[in-house]
Amino acid sequence: MKNLIEVEVKSVALVQGDEGVGVAVILGEKGGSRLLPIIVGLFEAKAIGMVLNDEKFPRPLTHDLFKNVLDVLNARIEKVVINDLVDGTYYARIILNHEGKTYSIDSRPSDAIALALRFKAPIYVSANVMDVASEYFHDLEEGMGWEGGEDLGG
Repeated sequence: MKNLIEVEVKSVALVQGDEGVGVAVILGEKGGSRLLPIIVGLFEAKAIGMVLNDEKFPRPLTHDLFKNVLDVLNARIEKVVINDLVDGTYYARIILNHEGKTYSIDSRPSDAIALALRFKAPIYVSANVMDVASEYFHDLEEGMGWEGGEDLGG
């Protein structure tokens, strides 16, 4: 996978769109000022926000359970790549290593991001997706929530 841009999760925020209020994960280009908002479900937003806010649940939730299973199998997530955007839907791949073999697994970006955060694995966006879908902010200040939305963590 060539032409990848490393990003980091800046925040999880409420956003107002044409279809009402939603939740977005705001990815920020490392060393740059482009932002990529990805609309996600409430459960996935909470799973991502829990890691950002260092919250622990008494029993493992789905993403924590999946991480526990991979840990027991001695498998590691090497990276996550948001690799495509088709008709407004983002696509992602989880790059996993198990016993020296690398696997590329199809995933929703929200699940891939939630797992990457749990494994402390890097998150990348293809240059094509970033060029087409990112927003550019000249004076993004640290701690600023998504424009038009309320910050939910990060």
